[in-house]
Amino acid sequence: MSSSSPPAKPPSVQGRPPVILQVLPSLQAGGVERGTIEMVRAIAQAGGTPLVASAGGRMVSQVARAGGRHVTLRLMTKDPLGIWMNAWRLARLIRRERVDLVHARSRAPAWSAWLAARRTGAAFVTTWHGAYSENLPFKKRYNSIMARGERVIAISRFVAERLRSDYAVGPDRLRIIPRGADLAAFDPAAIRGDRLHALASDWNLPFGAKVIMLAGRITPWKGHELLLRALARLPADAPDWVCVLVGPRQREGTHANALLAQAHELGLMKRLRFAGHCEDMPAAYALADLVVMPSLKPEPFGRVVIEAQAMGRPVLVAGHGGAMETVEDGVSGVVFPPGDVDALAQGLARLLALDPAERATFAEQARAHVAEHYCLQAMQRSTLAVYDELLGRQPDPPRWRGS
Repeated sequence: MSSSSPPAKPPSVQGRPPVILQVLPSLQAGGVERGTIEMVRAIAQAGGTPLVASAGGRMVSQVARAGGRHVTLRLMTKDPLGIWMNAWRLARLIRRERVDLVHARSRAPAWSAWLAARRTGAAFVTTWHGAYSENLPFKKRYNSIMARGERVIAISRFVAERLRSDYAVGPDRLRIIPRGADLAAFDPAAIRGDRLHALASDWNLPFGAKVIMLAGRITPWKGHELLLRALARLPADAPDWVCVLVGPRQREGTHANALLAQAHELGLMKRLRFAGHCEDMPAAYALADLVVMPSLKPEPFGRVVIEAQAMGRPVLVAGHGGAMETVEDGVSGVVFPPGDVDALAQGLARLLALDPAERATFAEQARAHVAEHYCLQAMQRSTLAVYDELLGRQPDPPRWRGS
């Protein structure tokens, strides 16, 4: 932690619980969105006032249920004029709501939030969630806004190293806070049979077939195409199986259509299910016999991996990025060389063939691994502590209630 004094805050902060504004493009689906809702709940439970600004989406109702309030702003725009106008709108919101700290979770909204925070004196925090590329000359500058926070939260050691080396974020500002799984929600013992039956029916799962699951947006770098090629190489004597792809399609389904064509060519059509967005991921994992993350590019973290392990499911992951931190090879899952279709096929065959005792051992070790290193409450406490640093408050529970 930094030994320097926190920046002076406006007089309105003193003597009242703080108002925390999180900004992101939208609230449709994904790990960034879920992390936002999780922090809304933590802020509210600590006695603060949580606000969220985004363009909206299917998860907006969860903000209110978690104890916060949503403000609709078109924060998805990357147009410079739109970013400038959003900065003006956010500054007006900050003044009206007496916001003390702005937490930005994505690049375009972060530019607007940074400008607004500078105008109003609000503290500014960022969380680096993405695998941002630098393939164009201006991209590194565009990305750099996520390294400008008074505190910069990295969601893994992998991300932290990039922030240190490429964006010169020093230890005075850098905080590593891994994502967390809610062990109460992702608990095999808490999943009712009707939830399992509803999904199994929706996905038309054949009785007795092993379920291989890939959960993530249908986009090329997630490795769906590699998985299909590996599935086609499974031995004929492998247990009967079906592959479920859980996640929304992108770009009007262009990549999904290519996957369908590939599955047809490989003779996999009868074994493949496109499940789309799933509202009940704990039940989805409960139906899976193994969960695969064959990403072609390094995942910054990989929330799916810890959630699947919390549900006691063996995971099979490409060995780069955040997965190298979240999986203990041979203990809580299996790691294979990225892009290696034969190694992926061998890993699939190995995990499909686990006997009940081996599967139970994997389940026990995987859940214990998440409970020790990646529980939701640890992520929430650590993020509240970052807010405390900048607001000059003592992290003495209850943090803000009755301040």
